[in-house]
Amino acid sequence: MIQQFDKHTFQSYCDKLGKKDKALKGIIKEHGYPPMWTRPAIFQTLILTILEQQVSLASAYAAFKKLRQKIGFVTPAKILALSDTEMRTCYFSRQKIVYARCLANAIQTKQLSLKKLSQATDEEIRIELKKIKGIGDWTVDVYLMHALQRTDLFPLGDIALVNSLKDVKKLHPHITKEDMLKIAEAWRPYRTIASMILWHAYIQKRGIKIQG
Repeated sequence: MIQQFDKHTFQSYCDKLGKKDKALKGIIKEHGYPPMWTRPAIFQTLILTILEQQVSLASAYAAFKKLRQKIGFVTPAKILALSDTEMRTCYFSRQKIVYARCLANAIQTKQLSLKKLSQATDEEIRIELKKIKGIGDWTVDVYLMHALQRTDLFPLGDIALVNSLKDVKKLHPHITKEDMLKIAEAWRPYRTIASMILWHAYIQKRGIKIQG
């Protein structure tokens, strides 16, 4: 069954988690509800997510802003029309040039339909997106959470999320991913919302400005 959150259910899911977990309740009490971070389920969103891989949000947004200034709304055809040099001036690394083109090509050739994909299960979406070079579990998790608003993702590939979990739960610095997943089990089927609460704590404590 596909389960999604929306503006009508998001805060009630936060409240359900708060009743289950004192640490999450404490974050909401101190910082308020997290924003409902969402993005449209389109190609442009996946390009931004690729840019966000393994860099700071500020770096990713700088690259995305430069790209938008150059080509406007980001489409597969526009990406495929850019030269390597033009993409490098938009701060794309050599690898990310390849990833963006592979994704654009998959959509242009109808190998991938984001519209059809939006009706699939989380696991079906993961299998299809990971066929594209440069798209791994973290990118899929972020797309499922923010673009498709699926409720039960916990992306342990996200450093900010992991650091926030360790901080909030007072965990050992070298705790294993398996043990962190065991902690997150208690938050099913709302692990996405728990992740957003933890991100909210991380952002608020560090005074980070989010642009999107």
